[in-house]
Parts: sequence; structure tokens; C-alpha cells
Amino acid sequence: MKFRLFGFIIPDHFKLYLSDVGILLNLLKIKFNDIILDRLLLYKGIIAENYVATQLLANNNSLIYWESGNQAEIDFLLYNDDGIIPIEVKANNNTSSKSLNIYMNRYKPKYAIRISTKNFGFENNIKSVPLYAAFLIE
Repeated sequence: MKFRLFGFIIPDHFKLYLSDVGILLNLLKIKFNDIILDRLLLYKGIIAENYVATQLLANNNSLIYWESGNQAEIDFLLYNDDGIIPIEVKANNNTSSKSLNIYMNRYKPKYAIRISTKNFGFENNIKSVPLYAAFLIE
């Protein structure tokens, strides 16, 4: 059964993204050397998620996320011919995700997408997409 996600949106629960990652870096006062030397610390995940948001929007995808109280959160939900597909964004090679496992066990999507610094792959019903290729997700 396919249904649209928009009926489940809670209007006063939302995330904000900037349409330009460079402006985000400037607002966060991140210096060029911090990027080159990989010293972004806690901002790394925020920057990666914001970058993926811009790429999804460029392909006319809606920016919808899922949360389950304080237990789990999925960065984006994609609605396509395969149903509702969860998308998890990771800013590095550590791709373990309790939230994605909770979502997949609860809703049994056809597959999930994990965007990270790892290469393309498919394992345990999860498609791996490198951060640089986020623009390929339609």
C-alpha cells in the first residue's frame, strides 16, 4: 500500500537547512584550515546533512524526516515507486545506525539508503552512496 508522507507531517516539528553550505560554514565561523585538516568536530554531521538536503532539493525531493520520540531519527524519507525509503546521512566511515535499524525493523521498507564517506555498495538491504554522489538520488 502506497501513501503519501505529507498527511503525517506535524507542522510545528521541522528542521531548517541553508541552501548554500558555504554560507553555513561562514555562519559557523569555520575556517578553511579546519576543513582541510578535518577538524570540524561536532559540525561535521550538520554540514553533511545540510549538503545532502541541498542535493535532494535540487532533484525535486521533499525534505521530510522521521523521529520516534527520543529513540530514533531518520534524516530524510524519500517517497518513490519503491515506497517510502529512509535515508541516513553519516559524515564519516562509522556507519552504524541504531535509528536506521529501528526504522527498518518497524516499517520494513524495500531498502534504505545510507550516505557516507564509504563507496557505493549494497549490504543488509542498505544501499551505500558516497557523499559526493548524493546528487544521484532522485
